[in-house]
Amino acid sequence: MKHLIFFSFFGVLPFASAISHHSINAEYDREVPISLNGVITGVEWQSPHIWYYIDVANEEGDIEKWAISGGSPNMLMRRGVYKSVLEVGMNITVQGFRARDGSNNAAGRQVTRSDGSNVFAR
Repeated sequence: MKHLIFFSFFGVLPFASAISHHSINAEYDREVPISLNGVITGVEWQSPHIWYYIDVANEEGDIEKWAISGGSPNMLMRRGVYKSVLEVGMNITVQGFRARDGSNNAAGRQVTRSDGSNVFAR
């Protein structure tokens, strides 16, 4: 009986881990690239992915609030990218992919600061 419990428990863990991590293709549409220019209003630097928030002026001049998903903090830091490169009040341009549900949510791929420097890719 102990062996059955052991194998049942450890046989489920890899499967549970696989389904708990989402796929970028499930949430975001790679066929719908998006470019956003806005001002950073918040940064959440935590696992499993960082999030940063920007205010973007639409064609009518109204402000739209966008949430952008980035890479994992660990991966970014290994590339030499730290939280300090994204500061509230900073003007940035984000290249990425829009959420499949049409919400103001995107997967950021490249961030360019107002000085022209690229901050990171996902």
